[in-house]
Amino acid sequence: MKELLLALLMTAAATTASAQQRYETTLSNGWRFSHDKQTWQTISIPHDWAIAGPFDKKWDLQVVAIEQNGETEATEKSGRSGALPWIGKGYYQRTITIPENCKHAELVFDGAMSEPTVWFNGILAGHWAYGYNTFRVDITPFMQAGDNQLEVDLQNVEESSRWYPGAGIYRPVKLILTGSSWIDPWKTFIRTTKLAANEAELAVTVGTGNALDGGLSFVVEILDAEGQLVALESNDNVNCEGTADMTFSIKSPQLWTPETPYLYTARINYMQCGQLLDTTTQKFGIRTIQVSKEGGFQLNGVTRKIKGVCLHHDLGPLGAAVNKAALIRQIKTMKAMGCDAIRTSHNMPSQMQMDVCDSLGMMVMAESFDMWVYPKCKNGYARFFKEWSNKDIENLILANRNHPSIVMWSIGNEIPEQGSEAGKEIAESLQKLCHELDPTRPVTQGLDHAEASIESGVAKVMDVPGFNYRVHKYQKSIGQLPQGFLLGSETASTVSSRGVYKFPVVPDDNSRYASWAPGYDPKAIENADGQCSSYDVEYCSWSNLPDDDWVWQDEKPWVIGEFVWTGYDYLGEPSPYDEYWPARSSYFGICDLAGLPKDRYWLYRSHWNNNKHTIHLLPHWTWGKERRGKVTPVYCYTDYPTAELFINGKSQGKISKNPKERLDRYRLRWNDVKYEPGEVKVVVYDAEGRAAGEKSMKTAGKPADLRLDTWTQNGQTLNADGDDLAFITVSLTDAKGTLIPDASNQLMFEVTGAGTFEAVCNGDATSLESFKQPTMKLFNGQLVIIVRSAREAGVLTLKVSDKKSKLNKTININVL
Repeated sequence: MKELLLALLMTAAATTASAQQRYETTLSNGWRFSHDKQTWQTISIPHDWAIAGPFDKKWDLQVVAIEQNGETEATEKSGRSGALPWIGKGYYQRTITIPENCKHAELVFDGAMSEPTVWFNGILAGHWAYGYNTFRVDITPFMQAGDNQLEVDLQNVEESSRWYPGAGIYRPVKLILTGSSWIDPWKTFIRTTKLAANEAELAVTVGTGNALDGGLSFVVEILDAEGQLVALESNDNVNCEGTADMTFSIKSPQLWTPETPYLYTARINYMQCGQLLDTTTQKFGIRTIQVSKEGGFQLNGVTRKIKGVCLHHDLGPLGAAVNKAALIRQIKTMKAMGCDAIRTSHNMPSQMQMDVCDSLGMMVMAESFDMWVYPKCKNGYARFFKEWSNKDIENLILANRNHPSIVMWSIGNEIPEQGSEAGKEIAESLQKLCHELDPTRPVTQGLDHAEASIESGVAKVMDVPGFNYRVHKYQKSIGQLPQGFLLGSETASTVSSRGVYKFPVVPDDNSRYASWAPGYDPKAIENADGQCSSYDVEYCSWSNLPDDDWVWQDEKPWVIGEFVWTGYDYLGEPSPYDEYWPARSSYFGICDLAGLPKDRYWLYRSHWNNNKHTIHLLPHWTWGKERRGKVTPVYCYTDYPTAELFINGKSQGKISKNPKERLDRYRLRWNDVKYEPGEVKVVVYDAEGRAAGEKSMKTAGKPADLRLDTWTQNGQTLNADGDDLAFITVSLTDAKGTLIPDASNQLMFEVTGAGTFEAVCNGDATSLESFKQPTMKLFNGQLVIIVRSAREAGVLTLKVSDKKSKLNKTININVL
């Protein structure tokens, strides 16, 4: 049978010379952009018109009371949505050439911020309300052979976001040309229905966008990662909706997991009376998801705790403009920490991001909305919810349900209606819709009012009850939840600034910097520097420290995991400095806005990553005369249970982790160390008391070198495609390579050859320097430069100069 089907396919392929072949292309170049339709500039897509700045507190200046923070009085919030010029209208144009024999054409927008209206040859062709969602526009009725004019109009209104949303066509746009009957990828649904020893059963649904009469059939080939055929089935019983179902048995399947992200390919062939009408491919993974009281969260039948982080969609200095290399860097950095899941907070993800998560092995909670009917901000999604929410959920799931990385859907975050009967009805309705479109994945939402959401029934009706913060309410909540388990859908909200250490070191909710919190000191905000301490003991009034979450996850099997707020700093929402200027980005990140790990990265790595040992010391050991002889606590983040600390060879004591103490269960702390210049060394010991490793740091000397460390997705080269990016971390060091940890030198950058300067970021939430100018100050000795490849092969040369230290450094990157 398999040989016969292959023969039919070969025959069909030989008879398609006159049939319209599918043509897909990403419309990256050739766009024009304007704010007023008078002055135009040539740009490429993805594009974020606001990220170049300038930063200014006047942009989207909000005078509001943030109810989620417990505020009751409105105050000025200058950096809530990033202090960048994203408010306003934007217009995009380009020419599209349609061939003579094209019968059907559509555009697929992966996201456009915001309220995109699409015109084709001057005629309204489509509109979508939500800037985060994928949507399709059928341009067949408006097209003509030859050149056609595409225009996309966007508008961003003030107070429509609680963070930086970006501006423009910030995700890819794809053009698809086919014959008069074609395969509809959104009708393709591949799911694993059964896993047994050495065998998997797949159910595959395929469908057409416009079914013809008579003789229709589908032939689906399943290929392994090497392109070898492993299964083949056909179905000539296409129903009235243009869909057909098939069942496959895969012998000795390779299962998709974060550790082994194996991908298969389904090649779908659509035929009529032996003629091949259309063919597409769809990558997928073989895996199952189950959540239960007995097994907790199970992937492929194996229980595991979710070790996740929340991520906003912006990419720091790149803004909202999505880029594959940047996403790969982001996901690889999180995986190296031991993270195995992300939550796309609080919106629909990009297809590119899900492709990266599929290939690299990162589980995903794909989220939808930050509000329903009740508005959190004046012009937010609540304007559209009643009319658009079902359509948005439908597009989210149909566009993404074949991604094996997605393990659950989220229908909302901290929804104000969670404590009401109306909220329960909406939750049940949205969850039901998710189940109809995809019965294979559970549905959740992030609830921040445990008692109210349980009393209303909202938490009880969810497949996965997700709770944001307030771990002290877990025990009471679990006794009232029929599911028998709960998820930390948003945890920690610990705040820190990379390389900043404040004394004395005391766990603190930062209330002195937040007018809405108990204990607020009005003078504190006047004397603040806009930074938080990297001793990782500061958090917000509603939140806690990483250590607090881990106790529950380690001791309670019914806590199925967590999603930390956040994996990276993001633009906007600068808690606890909501009222401080300048402060225009968050402090929650485990990595800073430039993607550089904070100390907290190593704390998470020491707890999450079982495959690699961690030994990390903080703070730095380069202080001025004012700290000599003063208490300067030293922390060690390590997976080892015991360590001994030495200052200039003198032991400061050998200590072990203490499970009875909040800050000593997962950290090793020497709280009474007094600073003296020289060397700090720690020796760690395993459970048997054997020395297992050591780490040291020294007081830095005078600046002597600019160290440039390059990251690319290919190792040390760039693809000559005009889209690839290299990230170069610049560190000012002494002659022995020790970082100058307080350096703030102004650096200059020059890029020549096969590429261009793209952006720069130093991770300082208070910096008002543009990301898009080739100069920036170091923040605590470091910053990251981003360069973009050319479209032709060659050598990209980056020169970094520091006039203050009279140092300069040049590197070459091959563009192939």
